[in-house]
Amino acid sequence: MGYKKAFKKAFPYTIPVLTGYLFIGIAFGVMYAEKGYSFWWAILMSLLVFAGSGQYLAVNFFVPGFSLIQVVLLTLMVNVRHIFYGISLLDKFNKMGKKRWYMIFGLTDETYSLLATTKTPEGVEEEKFLFAIALLDQFYWVFGSFLGGLAGTYIKFDSTGIDFAMTSLFVVLFIEQWMETKNRRPALVGIALSALGVCVFGADRFVFPTMICIIIVLLAGKKVFVKGGEEYAG
Repeated sequence: MGYKKAFKKAFPYTIPVLTGYLFIGIAFGVMYAEKGYSFWWAILMSLLVFAGSGQYLAVNFFVPGFSLIQVVLLTLMVNVRHIFYGISLLDKFNKMGKKRWYMIFGLTDETYSLLATTKTPEGVEEEKFLFAIALLDQFYWVFGSFLGGLAGTYIKFDSTGIDFAMTSLFVVLFIEQWMETKNRRPALVGIALSALGVCVFGADRFVFPTMICIIIVLLAGKKVFVKGGEEYAG
């Protein structure tokens, strides 16, 4: 009964993710099917991997020429930001018992955004509410992958540019969090270091070294970036 109420309360908060994941999940399914794989494999990957942008990247791993080392390094470059997510949610996850393992697995950018900013409604246990958010978000992605894989298999059309759907979602998430938060110092650090990274390392190689620099700077200056953030933004 507690879970039923938790899912009912969580659903309205996940509607923005539903609209986003449905379409980028469809885009992933289409891309996967175009490589010649059955849509069932797209569904299986979304169930067992569920890595968002990592899955978009993984589509290219199945073509000849990719080595295991390249796969590991590229995946690390794309998902290194999850270090931030995990650190900031340690306290919440530690209270969730065995469910914390699924929460760690299901931690995507969009889910993190909800877990970090949404207050648990009255009358609902926090751990069940957070679990419901994570599970609903994955369901949206899996369903989108199913639709996209099905469409890519049986409907022939020009899918040029469809992979830009994930980039668009990241931009929307950034703008949304920028507008909602008062402390914009961490975001400004990310913007500045990313711009510097592009200049130093080039557009094709800046992601990994830039993320490392961002981690070091934010961890080293945690008190500076957090304390007084509201006054800075105001």
